[in-house]
Amino acid sequence: MSFGIALPSWIVEKENSVWVLGLYALVFMVALPTVVGMWWYKSIRYSGDQVLLDTTQMYYYFFHKTPSMALKRVIMILAASPEFEKRHNSEIVERPTDNEEVPHLIKKIPNLSEKNRERPLCFMYSIKARALLHAHLHRKELNPETLDKDRQYIVKKCPYLIQEMVNCVAQLIQLAYARRIQHVPNIETIENCMKLCPMIVQGMWECKNPLLQLPHIGEEHLKYLTSKKRSIRSIQQFAQLKNDERRQTLKSFSDEKYQDIMKVLGNMPYIDFQVRSEVIDDENPTVYTAGAIVTVTVTLIRQNMRILFGDDSVMDKHEQLDPTLMNKEDEEEEEKEKEKKDEKKDDKKEEQAKKPVWQKQKRGKKGGKKTSKNQKPTGRATHNKNETNKKTNGDSESEGSEDEADHSDDEDNDDQHSQSDNKGNSVDDDDDTEWEKFQTRLSKREKVLEGRSKQSHSVHCPFFPEDKQEYWWVYISDRKSRTLLTSPYHVTALVEEEEVQLKFTAPRWPGVYTFTVCLRSDSYLGFDQTHDIKLDVKEAPEVPVKHPQWEMLEDDDEEKNSENSEISEFTTDEDECCITR
Repeated sequence: MSFGIALPSWIVEKENSVWVLGLYALVFMVALPTVVGMWWYKSIRYSGDQVLLDTTQMYYYFFHKTPSMALKRVIMILAASPEFEKRHNSEIVERPTDNEEVPHLIKKIPNLSEKNRERPLCFMYSIKARALLHAHLHRKELNPETLDKDRQYIVKKCPYLIQEMVNCVAQLIQLAYARRIQHVPNIETIENCMKLCPMIVQGMWECKNPLLQLPHIGEEHLKYLTSKKRSIRSIQQFAQLKNDERRQTLKSFSDEKYQDIMKVLGNMPYIDFQVRSEVIDDENPTVYTAGAIVTVTVTLIRQNMRILFGDDSVMDKHEQLDPTLMNKEDEEEEEKEKEKKDEKKDDKKEEQAKKPVWQKQKRGKKGGKKTSKNQKPTGRATHNKNETNKKTNGDSESEGSEDEADHSDDEDNDDQHSQSDNKGNSVDDDDDTEWEKFQTRLSKREKVLEGRSKQSHSVHCPFFPEDKQEYWWVYISDRKSRTLLTSPYHVTALVEEEEVQLKFTAPRWPGVYTFTVCLRSDSYLGFDQTHDIKLDVKEAPEVPVKHPQWEMLEDDDEEKNSENSEISEFTTDEDECCITR
């Protein structure tokens, strides 16, 4: 069989051969390498999350320079990202009106630190982005044709940049634990980065009431919600009100606005936060030894807030993860423990004081030894009496002992059979449970290989220019030492239920430790949760150096070596003489 390709006639003609070759050379030797080079130059400037590599290097520098960073300092570094500079990003628009509008906006915002001389914090693009972020958090109205467009572009980029900040600080903490760098970034630094994301999404400061995230509710309406009679401090408390009471508090709103509020409130997340800790691939998964790898499985079940309407029996699980409040709670716990110890000491002193004097004197006497000497002959007499009784009753007991022995042998055989059956059943059950665990691990690995989705639920964020999905951070920290035990895991696909595994090394010293599993939202304020886990760390068993089985193997090897050593690989002169004879 033969195949052919239909080509235009002008390509084959001799007169056009030079033009055809020139066209091929232009396409394959000039145009194609140029396009590939431009694509490669653009792609090599960005990381996997579409963040400039220069931005990542700047984050590493500043977070390593200042391990303990306040929230406003984090905003300054975020605004100095090269994504907001014309030289690094061609989408940035610089207008002549910025010379008038930006200084006017700076005067309206207090504590902007525009006179800072650090590079690149002192550059004009950085000051402009910082002023726009502060105006966004204050919910100030801007010129819709100029500054408001710039604000929308900057705010749209912030969630990806904040996630890059969290990754950089977590990596610096791990490097500090490995003694690759000197200073360990504080956990407040990484928590301030995570705290900034919902602030920008909702367009409000953290100190504001979380009820301002609901539509149509402003500062003037909070006095009806936070009065002495109601004292509503969280969105969950507001959802748990009775329908009549809730409508009475919002009586100033029309029915349409009230329905908007209830619709948004009902679609907000209510997370069931479950935590389980164990040591995988160990005989006793609930026994924690020093230096063991502890696996904490976090199960997140997402439901809508409407299930709490009118139900005041559910406790408010949302906590404000404030470091100062945590330190106060730890100090209160330590004071309570000290008070308990002091009370125990006082009780012991009172008991000692209540004891009469003659009891203390009796303990000091040596009369106990005399009584023991007087009891010795009585013990011998009773022993002799027992021997005589045994001799008289020996004949009568010997006849019944044979029957009892036969009966006991039968019972022992039955017990042995039942024990062997129970052991067999327990072994089968253990095998089944191990097989189920193995299957679940395989399924989890397959899910990880498939990749993570970034679709969960849309967030109500009228001040954010794009559609925002609900994401969460899960991590483990030590509240007393204020250290981070695991890197924050970014949950991006929590539709109904999600399971996350966090691993960390148990402390080296035995004792009872309390760690905190934290859940943070990157979209809503006031939806953070914590769960404490207590680990009773035991001493690690010593590694066996000698074993009887190993000694037997060594003896066998020595015997084989001795046998082989008697027979030489080479023949001697005497052996040759024997062979010739």
